Amino acid sequence: MALKSLGYVGVESTKLEDWEGFATRLLGMQKVDAAAKVRAFRMDDRQQRLVVTGAEHDGLGFLGWEVESKADLDELAARLDNAGVAVSKGTRALADERRVADLIAFRDPGGHRVEVFHGQEISPDPFKPGRPISGFKTGPLGMGHIVMNVATVDDLLPFYRDLLGFHITDYGLSPYPLYFLHINGRHHSFAMVGSGKRSFHHFMVEMQSFDDVGQGYDLAQLEEGRIAYTLGRHTNDHMTSFYAHSPSGFFVEYGWGAQVIAPETWQPFETFDGPSLWGHERLHLPEEQRARMRNMRLDAAARGVRVPDPNCAWLASVVAKESVVAQESVVAQESVVDQEQ
Repeated sequence: MALKSLGYVGVESTKLEDWEGFATRLLGMQKVDAAAKVRAFRMDDRQQRLVVTGAEHDGLGFLGWEVESKADLDELAARLDNAGVAVSKGTRALADERRVADLIAFRDPGGHRVEVFHGQEISPDPFKPGRPISGFKTGPLGMGHIVMNVATVDDLLPFYRDLLGFHITDYGLSPYPLYFLHINGRHHSFAMVGSGKRSFHHFMVEMQSFDDVGQGYDLAQLEEGRIAYTLGRHTNDHMTSFYAHSPSGFFVEYGWGAQVIAPETWQPFETFDGPSLWGHERLHLPEEQRARMRNMRLDAAARGVRVPDPNCAWLASVVAKESVVAQESVVAQESVVDQEQ
């Protein structure tokens, strides 16, 4: 049994009409369904990727993870059952609603509804974006990634890693525990932030062209308060992106250029440079917290931290050596502080 990718995301919202405009005119998705209390959107050849359901509150509704076959689905159901996780088999009506052949559903330790399916429907019609874009980077990498705020990573990490089969890509412990996990070549399909809160932080969609992101950034800036994080670049997955406030209060990351990893040989490691190399000014945060994140970026810049250039082997080796030296320096400083204490 192996999860392949993030297949779909379900959102509950009090603002269906706002979601329709946000998903099509800003993100560039294609609206495919507009029932009384449901809005569904395409990103590629799959029949639907994002489902927004009318509700009395706003937040995450469900996550849909894909497996290869019914045999994989049955094996996972048995594994969860043996671990004491309550699993329900999706009805035929629910599978039709999700546009999949079959599915199971359960709750993770944080209470989030998780669905695992096989056989997602392929549309016979070509994808028609809501605005002119080059398209979304999906395929074997899946829809994108999701990030959760969690009270503690102690319960969710064993569940996703040991039971569902996610693998740690990298992690940071300062200024809060932050774990990134992969199931395919996408740097992370799932991440958790040990912020002490329980909420949906964001989902990410990756574009085929940097210009798609830049033009989306222009559109987002036309709306007062739409930008949550300014344009910036992440240290670990190398994504260049901005974050927008969704109509449901959580964020949507809109990015381009993330590294694709080799899961077979990847070794997890701890990161020390903070979440962003530059940019990503968190406009939604109080100034004190913004300053702390800004100082981490300035410190990384002062130490010459750069993303390796795949077209320059020499530069890649220099950056790698600088990163090792920087990490050794941090460890040495922490050791001195421990001895003094």
